[in-house]
Amino acid sequence: MSWRPLAVVRDPRGSLRRLAGSLRRLAGSLRRLAGSLRRWAASLPGRAREHPERVVAAALVLAVGGLIYFLAVDLFPYHSVNDDEGVYLYQAAMLLNGTVFLRPGEIPWEAVRPWFFVVDEAGGEIRMYGKYSPVAPAIFAVGRLLGDWNLALALVASGTAAGVYALGAAAFDRRVGLLSIPALAGAPLFFLTSATFLSYAPATLLNVAFAVTYVRAARRGSIRWGAAAGIAVGLAFFCRPYTAVLFALPFIGHTVVSLAIGGRRWGWTAPFRRVLTRALAIALPGVAFVGVTLGYNALVTGDPLVFPYAAFAPHDGIGFGTREILNYERDYTPALAADVTRRVTEYFFTEWVAAGPLGTALAAVGVVAGAWRRRGLITDDRASGLRRRFDPSAGMADGEVAAVLFAVLPSVFIGEAYFWGTHNGLRNGLIDLLGPFYHFDALVPVAIFTAAGTLFLVRGAGSVLRERTTRRRARLIVLVGLVVSAPVVASAEIAAVERPLDANELRTENLATTYEPFEGRSFDDAVVFTPDPYGDWQAHPFQYLRSDPGFDGDVVYATDGGPERDLAVLAATNRTPYRFTYRRTWTGAVAPVNPDVQRLRVLDGASVKAETQVGVPAQATSASVRIETPEGYARYSVPDAARSNGTVSIDWVIGPETARASNLRFEGGSSETDGDAEEGGSAVSGVPLAADRAEVDLVVTFVGVGGSSVTYRQEATVAAGGDGVRVVWPPETRVCRLTAECGYEGTWVGPDGDYVAGVSVETDARVAAQESAAS
Repeated sequence: MSWRPLAVVRDPRGSLRRLAGSLRRLAGSLRRLAGSLRRWAASLPGRAREHPERVVAAALVLAVGGLIYFLAVDLFPYHSVNDDEGVYLYQAAMLLNGTVFLRPGEIPWEAVRPWFFVVDEAGGEIRMYGKYSPVAPAIFAVGRLLGDWNLALALVASGTAAGVYALGAAAFDRRVGLLSIPALAGAPLFFLTSATFLSYAPATLLNVAFAVTYVRAARRGSIRWGAAAGIAVGLAFFCRPYTAVLFALPFIGHTVVSLAIGGRRWGWTAPFRRVLTRALAIALPGVAFVGVTLGYNALVTGDPLVFPYAAFAPHDGIGFGTREILNYERDYTPALAADVTRRVTEYFFTEWVAAGPLGTALAAVGVVAGAWRRRGLITDDRASGLRRRFDPSAGMADGEVAAVLFAVLPSVFIGEAYFWGTHNGLRNGLIDLLGPFYHFDALVPVAIFTAAGTLFLVRGAGSVLRERTTRRRARLIVLVGLVVSAPVVASAEIAAVERPLDANELRTENLATTYEPFEGRSFDDAVVFTPDPYGDWQAHPFQYLRSDPGFDGDVVYATDGGPERDLAVLAATNRTPYRFTYRRTWTGAVAPVNPDVQRLRVLDGASVKAETQVGVPAQATSASVRIETPEGYARYSVPDAARSNGTVSIDWVIGPETARASNLRFEGGSSETDGDAEEGGSAVSGVPLAADRAEVDLVVTFVGVGGSSVTYRQEATVAAGGDGVRVVWPPETRVCRLTAECGYEGTWVGPDGDYVAGVSVETDARVAAQESAAS
């Protein structure tokens, strides 16, 4: 064996010298870096004086990021009611954990399957993956790495605002670029959707980055900028393929026209080759990312041509015909597409852009201004370039940029008509809360043309006034006009933002009430069973409650299910159990619920003895008690149980083979009466209990005048077999009116709930033949 790697020990001085030399070189590099930073900082005042608009733009961009961060923290502290946010955040946490799959292991996957996750089996193991691509989750993960998820939303919004500034300056001038930032930020669609963890804003950031780099590549003839444009559009495709294609179509058209005109004009000469090289520099990285997208498809779905969303719902995609997702199906026809497009177009331009209809009118003026400039009807310091004939080798003129940006509008609105998602968003009400988010890209040209229209009117008014009075008076009159019109613009903006803000604030208030039992509560090695108003989905609707990707954090959330599954969850996790529940009907946070988090115990012994005491509802005339199992029931009568302020107490026993009520008594005033068993079973033998896992229900029904009724129902999860029984305690308790069974609208959440007068519940249990219950 050779010991030569340890030879350095025999020459410690040489090692120290080399180390000292490395440290000196590092110190020199740091000094040079510090010097560069000092020179850059020293040059900032000069640069600011030379380009003050850039300083203003930087301040506005930072302000946009601050606005979005504030909304994310203040308006959406529990996220919006679009539960897709939980999907993206789950996927972001998975990426940070180094995986694209959730693996529940021994936990029943039905109990922990997140919303919009696909389940498949590989190598005999269940795994789950999200239906969305990992690009937006990767962007959101940056915020987590910086210490706050919401920082990612602020960075995305700031980046988009900076890109819109650059595009506005390229299509018109820097003042238009500056004004484009508030025109973008003032759109309710922008600031509401940007403040949520959805993929629309990140996809638009990538699309805007593509547009900016495309224009720079065309103007500078730069292959590097072209490659950057290709990478941006490739990432956008990976993020949202159809969205990226619709946004890129006008730019692709511009490239095709450039190549066609260049080829006809120059043939295979140097100017044409430069245009072709630039186009290839854009196309090749873009195609490479298409390959990456297909590779990701192959990784998760096993087929490069099957996207994860198609694996989740094969009929949820673009095109006409039968469209379906989960339990909703619709024949999506061209006529329906045309009607949806008309509705969403009107909705977009009247309620979801900055200042509503006023902003739309200004954008229309901006389109006219751009067309006039293109024809040379307005002259300024850059107009000479606009009147040149289209020349691909001369760079991308202002009018070309404006025309391509305008073409994004029909591309988005017509293209999205081919996708039924907008119809679905209108149907489920999400578009009413967050805006037509599938058309988010359209905000980019609208903001730029709104700014152009505003400045066109201001400059036009100033030009007319200068012809009739002095320059100073003209400026003063324009300034007064701007001050007078400011309240009009402000009123239009308030009218646009008031309704969606109020609607989302209402949901947030109700979500805050929903999650109140979790505030200030910390879990340690816990499993929390959650309600299932939408079926077996985790984080739908309670997306604020999410397990760690490895199901190894302080708490695991599992959807409440049948006895067999719940007991399997408890066995697989071996954690302290809790139950999160609520009273009232879940309405998507439109109305509040009464929530509760209960600590559960698992009672394990030869049998479990329970006592339940329920209050006699007002005006009750009779009462009966039932013990129910899947194998049968026993019914007991409680005579004289209609006295006001009284209670009915039931002792019931759950054993390995039977469940029975052993002692029923009415307690009120100074008298007590015992009940008797009736048909269906007996107090002695009880009701048979199947081996393994089942549910035992205690049902107490009070009937009043006119047939009105109040039913108490306690549902206990039981595992019976051998010589003992295991019971999850306390049972789920519901108080139902006019029916023997009810859902969450009747959940008992303690005495503070809204119940009929006289209603009360007290219950306790212990393991028979033991002083204390085993947990």
